[in-house]
Formats: sequence, structure tokens, C-alpha cells
Amino acid sequence: MKLFVLTAVACLVALSASNPKLQQVQSVYILPMGSSMDQFLANRLTRFGKMQVVADPQHADAILTDRLGEPFEKKLDELYPAPVEQKDADEEDATSTLKDEQPRIRSFSRGKGTFFLVDRKTRNVLWSTYERPKNGSPDELNRIAERVVNNLKHDLKPAQAGQ
Repeated sequence: MKLFVLTAVACLVALSASNPKLQQVQSVYILPMGSSMDQFLANRLTRFGKMQVVADPQHADAILTDRLGEPFEKKLDELYPAPVEQKDADEEDATSTLKDEQPRIRSFSRGKGTFFLVDRKTRNVLWSTYERPKNGSPDELNRIAERVVNNLKHDLKPAQAGQ
């Protein structure tokens, strides 16, 4: 009985691990990363061929980044500004006062090995992985980029029953 329960749980986990929105990503914009990791990831993703790496963020379905939090949100606001609506001067003053009074929320770390694929429109994290480089050498960064893309390949495969 225990074996059946464990098998059923494993199947459910495998089925739930596949994110259908991840399957829809066809183009990726990669934000700059420390030690030029973005360049190594662009190379590996291009060679993978499932997703097109784009130089223009306006043509991307998703954003690949190594950090989340307020700086990331600000960068998304720069890349994809919200449509400007007409407001009168009183509303703008009240809004700016409220923004100044809100507490600042910061991310906990500077992104040392965690990579996130974020939906451009919803800003939801579609996929993430952790692969921390041992050092900043080009060979190590290339190895990590390969592992990150291999993790993505694995997670893009449709879940099969019985695994």
C-alpha cells in the first residue's frame, strides 16, 4: 500500500512540475548578469533552439534574470512602461505622496546562482533553477550555462505517466 501511495505522489509531482505556460515561451530576453553570465546563457539557449534569444525586449515572451525584487521590477517598468492615463494634478500629487510613504521592499540576495524565467506580461515566475558557479572563470560559467539550459530542457519535456 505504501508503495502505491508513493508511486501516486511521484506521478502527481511529475505531472504538476510541467508548467503549461512555460511551453508557450518562444522568445527570451536576457537581462545583464554578473560576470557576463547572460552572454553564456544566450549562447547555450541559442544552441538549444527551442527558444529564440532576442536583443529587443519588446519581442520577448519572457525575461531571464538572476535576481528578483525591487530592482528587477523597476527594470521591467523601464522596459515595458504602463500606458499613460490622463490624471489631474491633484490625483498625481496624492499618488506621489503615497508612493513616498510606502516601505521599500528589497530582495534578500544579489542572485548568486538562481535563475528565473519570468513572464513578460504577468510578471509571474514560470521557471527557476539553482546552479551556483564555483568561480568566475569562462569555463565554469559556460558549464553552469549548459546546466541551466539542460534543466530547462528537462522541464520543457512533457510529463510522462509512470516516471
